[in-house]
Amino acid sequence: MTPRAATLIGLTAILMWSLLSVMTVATGKIPAFQLAAMTFAIGGLVGLFTWIGRGDAAKSLRQPLVVWIVGVGGLFGYHALYFLALRFAPPAEAGLLNYMWPLLIVLFSSFLPGERLAMHHVIGAVLGLIGTVLLFAGNTSGFAPGAVPGLIAAFIAAFVWATYSVLSRRLKAVPTDAVAGFCLATSLLAVLMHGLLETTVWPETILQWFAVIGLGIGPVGAAFYAWDIGMKRGDIRVLGAASYATPLLSTGFLIAAGFAKASANIAVAAILIAGGGLIAAKDMVLRKR
Repeated sequence: MTPRAATLIGLTAILMWSLLSVMTVATGKIPAFQLAAMTFAIGGLVGLFTWIGRGDAAKSLRQPLVVWIVGVGGLFGYHALYFLALRFAPPAEAGLLNYMWPLLIVLFSSFLPGERLAMHHVIGAVLGLIGTVLLFAGNTSGFAPGAVPGLIAAFIAAFVWATYSVLSRRLKAVPTDAVAGFCLATSLLAVLMHGLLETTVWPETILQWFAVIGLGIGPVGAAFYAWDIGMKRGDIRVLGAASYATPLLSTGFLIAAGFAKASANIAVAAILIAGGGLIAAKDMVLRKR
């Protein structure tokens, strides 16, 4: 697989994650950790399904402890912190702090062997950050002192996801099949957290069940496998900068579904984020022949 192909596969994860908000809304009032347990279980099964006909795929689970710590720590740690952030802090502020992770991925990539961080990568990532700030600007409403733990959790979550993503490159020899095991382990941990903190609420309609299944197959399933391929074999700096498209596309889908309204802020944010992504991807877009 060429780096260009792997980068394009990684970009599909960004597209799938942009559906996360609208599909989560469609699941109804299922508690956060219960929803995580259900969807990560489905996501793990998606990976196991691809093992059919490949008898050696199960060997991918035989990994050193450090690999499991990175994999499960990244998936479960990020989502647990983000759920904690949403529990205590206003969603807009928590989301804005959380979306530091694309910029962190671009910056952290400079520490990887053989990677060079050019000025256009930084410019693209910063433009994406400015666009994201503008995207959330109209929704900020201040926060009470009690929201500080949630804001801290959102900030730490950004570092956790950026670290997991960049370390995936260092663990390039670990096959993507192992992500199925990480998803299933994350599901088990989410079950434990659900039992400790939440009351079970099952989907009430067929539409809600379809939304849960869709989340497990796409944003909380195939997206993680696609991201793993992109991080390990693609252009990690381009993917980091392009990730700022996630909140923009997510807002677009919410508008299309009637859960949000279009505004001038969104239009300008779209220009900044799209422009930043194109600048960061200059090497791939304007590739010399």
